[in-house]
Amino acid sequence: MYARKFYIALGERLTFTRNKGISMNKAQFIAALAPHFNDSKKEAAHAVDIVFDTIVRSLAKGEDVMINDFGKFKKVDRKARMGRNPFTGETIKIKASKKARFLPAKGLKDVVSGERKLGPAPKPEPKVVKAVAKPAAKKAAKKAPAKKKAAKRAPAKKKVAAKKKPAAKRVVKKAKKK
Repeated sequence: MYARKFYIALGERLTFTRNKGISMNKAQFIAALAPHFNDSKKEAAHAVDIVFDTIVRSLAKGEDVMINDFGKFKKVDRKARMGRNPFTGETIKIKASKKARFLPAKGLKDVVSGERKLGPAPKPEPKVVKAVAKPAAKKAAKKAPAKKKAAKRAPAKKKVAAKKKPAAKRVVKKAKKK
């Protein structure tokens, strides 16, 4: 990102950048999609990766990817041309290359310009309550016997915690005597 720094007489520094507004990175995009995948960031990340991978693979084959009311991704061949080195002013030859280009659709342009308003955002599907209730009942049933066993073993843990090495030797000696 290119930034110009201007200094004020008071010594404060202001930074002006070409990037106007707030941008969203991939992690923020995944976090925004997670509610639509039952709050699973892993599933949302997998879906995003699949979409990006499909677009990249299609462009690599030379195919265009058109998404209605969003835009078109296409592969563009750029011809070889003459350019100028900005530092020395020397004329240089720029090789032919292939680039990816995105052309926004009319629907996207209209929304960005404000000519068309978006409808309400799609709401995530409600979570399933039945699946949560069954495991909770099983956990409650398992906890009751576990508490009884923990009460019987509590005195043994106190002896071991006092002196670990001598306690282990005593247990071994007792086992040999029996």
